[in-house]
Amino acid sequence: MDGRVEVSREGKYLSTLSGAKVLGELAILYNCQRTATITAISECNLWAIERQCFQTIMMRTGLIRQAEYTDFLKSVPIFKDLAEDTLIKISDVLEETHYQRGDYIVRQGARGDTFFIISKGKVRVTIKQQDTQEEKFIRMLGKGDFFGEKALQGDDLRTANIICESPEGVSCLVIDRETFNQLISSLDEIKHRYDDEGAMERRKINEEFRDINLTDLRVIATLGVGGFGRVELVQTNGDSSRSFALKQMKKSQIVETRQQQHIMSEKEIMGEANCQFIVKLFKTFKDKKYLYMLMESCLGGELWTILRDKGNFDDATTRFYTACVVEAFDYLHSRNIIYRDLKPENLLLDEKGYVKLVDFGFAKKLQTGRKTWTFCGTPEYVAPEVILNRGHDISADYWSLGVLMFELLTGTPPFTGSDPMRTYNIILKGIDAIEFPRNITRNASNLIKKLCRDNPAERLGYQRGGISEIQKHKWFDGFYWWGLQNRSLEPPIKPSVKNVVDTANFDDYPPDPEGPPPDDVSGWDKDF
Repeated sequence: MDGRVEVSREGKYLSTLSGAKVLGELAILYNCQRTATITAISECNLWAIERQCFQTIMMRTGLIRQAEYTDFLKSVPIFKDLAEDTLIKISDVLEETHYQRGDYIVRQGARGDTFFIISKGKVRVTIKQQDTQEEKFIRMLGKGDFFGEKALQGDDLRTANIICESPEGVSCLVIDRETFNQLISSLDEIKHRYDDEGAMERRKINEEFRDINLTDLRVIATLGVGGFGRVELVQTNGDSSRSFALKQMKKSQIVETRQQQHIMSEKEIMGEANCQFIVKLFKTFKDKKYLYMLMESCLGGELWTILRDKGNFDDATTRFYTACVVEAFDYLHSRNIIYRDLKPENLLLDEKGYVKLVDFGFAKKLQTGRKTWTFCGTPEYVAPEVILNRGHDISADYWSLGVLMFELLTGTPPFTGSDPMRTYNIILKGIDAIEFPRNITRNASNLIKKLCRDNPAERLGYQRGGISEIQKHKWFDGFYWWGLQNRSLEPPIKPSVKNVVDTANFDDYPPDPEGPPPDDVSGWDKDF
């Protein structure tokens, strides 16, 4: 903008702005209330952009850049046989570096571990003659050409000079050997250890619940209240030996907030999931007003409630709950599913004290090597690339795992501000700007910092060894993973659950004050 404006909040003067200032930047990220009033106090010229347009531009430039970088990589012999998703991962870590005319980008005889692709401009290649010490001109290289590839394979002595030739300078995409090695290897070998048994289990569930109708369910109590409705504890008529959680969502509200796609995705992902660290979905129903999901009931309550009552957890307790989430992420990520809503409220304890992931409203199945651009998640847990609209993938889940560890160990997440915008600003300053309390051990703090790296490609779990790198971290030394997987490990907190309808571990909720919602018979939910 140019001109002058006055900033006020609730009638109170805050400041005067003039010159090239940015206003309302939060609104292009997500739907939010304005946090201040801006009044023009002189003639003003403003440039405006709306959210949809901003997000489309960011997405398009991100995709164009990704396509251009992967095309460059495909022309390099050592990359040409790599899988598409591996190339995309490498293109994500390429850093753009600029050089002035006359700069030596590489000097003959020097040691180096960096590989370069020219993205703009021309360079001159020369070799020093041993007898005359003169530099002999070999050739020119331009956009799309590369040099230094041997450095990635371990030869670190440079065999020629590379000098910036273009008057306007040269831009190169750069990757170093360590980053390259971290990414290459087992990217294509992610295990699918659960698949066959998953399909059989699913068939069994479908068979068992085939004849159950909505009218067969009896409501016992409310377990929780969420954005779209309530979760009720229910039993089927004539069977008091077990109970279920019935999530009911108002269709009109789903349409109003444009969440139809998210809800359909939630049904599909949960309907296929077969992992003991993820709440099971047994059947779905619908009527004119609501969509319903009949799920496993976890009567140990929310992890958030226990954390609130205890203040914080010790290292061993945090390790157990973090490990449960790592197992759930292992299952989801090996299927290219991103979860995007990790927080203590979405972790439920079963009657044994094991934790299960619940609420898949933000989960999404990604195409191999592709990113997604939807802004979603809880402000304190959102990764920087989501805030910056750069596109994100499963690596955003590793960021939130680090945030969860910090919150379980201290009682509050590392990044918290008085409003979402302040929280986002703190997140963008990075984990190194956060003061770690004394009670976080050195190994725990080391793992949190490795999970909360600003660059998504550098996060532990996302690199060459995959999620097993997290399991092998020092903080997990001696942890009995096999016992966790076969449920023989004793959980740190055993909830008191007297019977299948005991809701003592949940808060009390009054009836819905708004009454029943309007009908929605538009048919968008025909496949639900």
